[in-house]
Amino acid sequence: MAFSQALSGLSAASTDLNVVSNNISNSQTVGFKSSTTQFADVYSGADVGLGTQVSGVVQNFESGSLTTTDNALDLAINGDGFFTFSDGTQTVYSRNGQLTLTADGYLENAAGDQLQGVNGVIQIPTTGMQASASTELDAELNLDASDDIITTTFDQTDSSTYSYSTSATLYDSLGISHTSTLYFSKTADNTWDVHTAIDGNLLTDSQTVSFSSSGLITSGETGTYTYDPANGAASLSLTLDLTGTTQFGNDSSVSDITQNGYTSGSLVSFTIDETGTVVATYSNDQTKNIDQIQLATFSNENGLKANGDNTWLATTSSGQALLGVASSGSLGSILSGTTEDSNVDLTAELVNLIIAQRNFQANAKSVTAQSEVLQQAVNIGS
Repeated sequence: MAFSQALSGLSAASTDLNVVSNNISNSQTVGFKSSTTQFADVYSGADVGLGTQVSGVVQNFESGSLTTTDNALDLAINGDGFFTFSDGTQTVYSRNGQLTLTADGYLENAAGDQLQGVNGVIQIPTTGMQASASTELDAELNLDASDDIITTTFDQTDSSTYSYSTSATLYDSLGISHTSTLYFSKTADNTWDVHTAIDGNLLTDSQTVSFSSSGLITSGETGTYTYDPANGAASLSLTLDLTGTTQFGNDSSVSDITQNGYTSGSLVSFTIDETGTVVATYSNDQTKNIDQIQLATFSNENGLKANGDNTWLATTSSGQALLGVASSGSLGSILSGTTEDSNVDLTAELVNLIIAQRNFQANAKSVTAQSEVLQQAVNIGS
């Protein structure tokens, strides 16, 4: 019996040495989680125990320290959660956010697993952004209440037939720019006519804007216009919105003028914010949200099965993945240009290594002692 006790101790100490050595070897592995060996004594209806056994190897999922890098594709989770990756056949989970961008626009880890977003595997479009025609022109300005009333017929070539003008750039469906000019003519007290020309071509549509005695706009804020650029692009269908425009006794001036069209553009860069939203920036000064990184938590993290390559697999013990996005619920935020260090305490592990070695040596001594006792008993009988 004594030999079996000592041998069980040797086996358990050997496992402990393996666990500690694995921790030490991964002390510089990004996102690595250390493990601890748990032991249990063995009894089988005997007064004296039959030795020891390894009851389990438990991982410590405490977060490691965060390190800033110069690589925007290095991601770390500041708080709870795991990145979700697809290895082509199954979903794996990791705290290691060191990514690379493939030629096809996928974000992959070193093992080739593809990062997943809420809409599936994340892919940065390699194609450019197509042009979008202007459909809205919003202008906010002040019209000078002291201007004279104009009684002559409007003529865009005669500045005496209008009180004020301003311009804005519009885009057609091919991304070609066009200059839109707005003309404002004071036709009565608190009443102004608005005429629009595009590329010097006066549009037949117009609108009349009215103001209250306190100078606030009361009607005519919006008007619709159509224009055929005659260049192969679709006709422009434009809404002019003058909401917020005033009529005070100050010089006429524009405080804000915007439109929603843009020309085509190629991908310049992309960023990932704290919520995990992947935002692409294009050469036409437009941005587009591509996807949002999907994170996962588990009811029992210790039930996860280590899969190698800094990844884990969900099991019945861990429960199904609880999916969400960064900075929501219990999930942490995502930091770009940052990695999470291994949570291995190297000093503590070196001490544990000494203890495991002593345990192994002590159990080896026990085997030696039992062998000597047995030898003595054999000698007595000879």
